[in-house]
Amino acid sequence: MKRDRRAKIVATLGPASSDADTIRRLFHAGVDVFRLNFSHGTHEDHRARYDIIRGLEKEANYPIAILQDLQGPKIRLGAVHGGKVTLPTGSTIKLVLDKAASDAEHLPLPHPEIFEAVLPGHNLLVDDGKVRLQVTGCTSDVIEAKVIVGGVVSDRKGVNLPDTVLQLSPITEKDRVDLAFGLELGVDWVAFSFVQRASDLIEAHQLVGGRAGVMSKIEKPSALSAIDDIIALSDAVMVARGDLGVEIPTEDVPGAQKDLVRLCRLAGKPVIIATQMLESMILTPTPTRAEASDVATGIYDGADAVMLSAESASGQFPIQAVETMDRIIRRTEQHHSYRPIIEALKPTIEPMPQHAVAAAAAEVADVIGASAIVAYTEKGTTAYRIARQRSPVPILGLTPQLETARRLALLWGTYSIQTEEVSDYSEMVDQAVKQALAADYVKRGEQLVVVAGIPFRRAGSTNNLRVVAV
Repeated sequence: MKRDRRAKIVATLGPASSDADTIRRLFHAGVDVFRLNFSHGTHEDHRARYDIIRGLEKEANYPIAILQDLQGPKIRLGAVHGGKVTLPTGSTIKLVLDKAASDAEHLPLPHPEIFEAVLPGHNLLVDDGKVRLQVTGCTSDVIEAKVIVGGVVSDRKGVNLPDTVLQLSPITEKDRVDLAFGLELGVDWVAFSFVQRASDLIEAHQLVGGRAGVMSKIEKPSALSAIDDIIALSDAVMVARGDLGVEIPTEDVPGAQKDLVRLCRLAGKPVIIATQMLESMILTPTPTRAEASDVATGIYDGADAVMLSAESASGQFPIQAVETMDRIIRRTEQHHSYRPIIEALKPTIEPMPQHAVAAAAAEVADVIGASAIVAYTEKGTTAYRIARQRSPVPILGLTPQLETARRLALLWGTYSIQTEEVSDYSEMVDQAVKQALAADYVKRGEQLVVVAGIPFRRAGSTNNLRVVAV
C-alpha cells in the first residue's frame, strides 16, 4: 500500500459511502484516514462502518486510522413565530430566553449561557451569517439587537457568536455518550468541536484517558487568541474552515490557515485542512479550478492532511473525489516550486538530543540520497520529530503498538508498520532492512537511515542514528 505522496487524505463516511465495496474502493483510491461524523447517523451506523474498516485493514495488512468527530455544542434559535420571520436591515429585534416566540418582534434563544456572556457591540450571526445582528443592550433574559444584515429567519437556525467567549464546555452530554461508544469501538483519533480555550483540552484528555489522540477543531476566534496553548495541549489540530469562516471575515481565513499549519508544523503536531475543498464534486465528477488550487495551497503550506466532507459522505462521486485529491497532491508535491516553499520554514531545533537526532536523520537521508528513514517508535514521537522536518525522503514508522501504527496514518510522509519488538542493536538493523524491503521502500545496494531510542521501549528517548547499506 505504498502511496506515491507525502500528504494524507481524510475522507468522511456517510450515506454515499457506507457499504464495504465503496469503503474498499475509497481506501485503494487513496484514503489514509476515515472520518466518522457523529453529528449524523446512529451508533449502529458507525459501528457497521468501523467493522468494515477494520476488516479492510486486516485484508490489506496495512494500518488505517479512524477519526471520530464529535458534534459539540450547537447553538440554535427556538421556534420562531409562524415558522419564519423577515428581519429588515436597520430594524431592531429582541432575543428572549425561551424555546418559542409568541410574536414576530421576538426571537427565541434557549441558551442561558449566551445571556450571561454577551455584551453590547457583540455580533450574532444567524444561519451561517446570512443574517447579522449587533447587540445594543442585554439583561439576564432579553437581548436587544440591531439588524445589520437583514433576511428571513426560520425555526432552529444556527447562531454563531464570534465576539463572545461562552462559559460552555465544548463537550455536551451527547458527546460524552458518543465518546464512550467510540473509545469502546477503538477509534484512533477524537476531534473535539468548538474548542475555545486550553482548559477545554484538559477536560478532553481526562475523558479520553490516552485511549485515542485528542484533536482540536479550530472554529472560534477565541481559539485563535489562545492558539499556542491549544496546540501545546492537542495531539493534532483540524483547521475547520466552515464555522471558522462564518465567525471571522472570509478574507482572514487563508491567513489563519497558513498560521495554523505553520504553528502545528513547528510544534510537531499533525494538522488537517478541512471543509469545502472539492465542494462542487458533491454534484459533478470534476472540481473547479479554484478548488484544485485550494487543495494545492494546503499542500504547499505543508499540511499533514486534507479532508473530504460531504464530497465523500453524501456526494454523487465519492471515489472520483478521492482520486482527484490524490492526483492534486501528487502533482503539487512533484512541482519544482514545492521543495523551496516547504524548506523555507525550518523549525527551530530544540537543544535536546532527541530533537537534534531527528533533524540530523532528515538531513543525512537527504544528503546521501537514502531510500527511506526508518523510525523505531513506541508512541509515535520519534516519527513526529522527523516528519516536521518535511524531508523529501519517506519515513517508515516501525512500532510494536498497533494503536501507534494506526495514529501514524495521519502523519505527513510517514508509512507505519506494526512489527515485533526488538531487544538489541543488530536486531534493530535487521528488522529495519527486512521491513523496508518487504514494503518496497528500498532495494539491494541502496541505503537506509535508521533512528531509534536506546534503551529500547522507552518512549521519547530518540538518541541513535545509523546509516545502513542494504
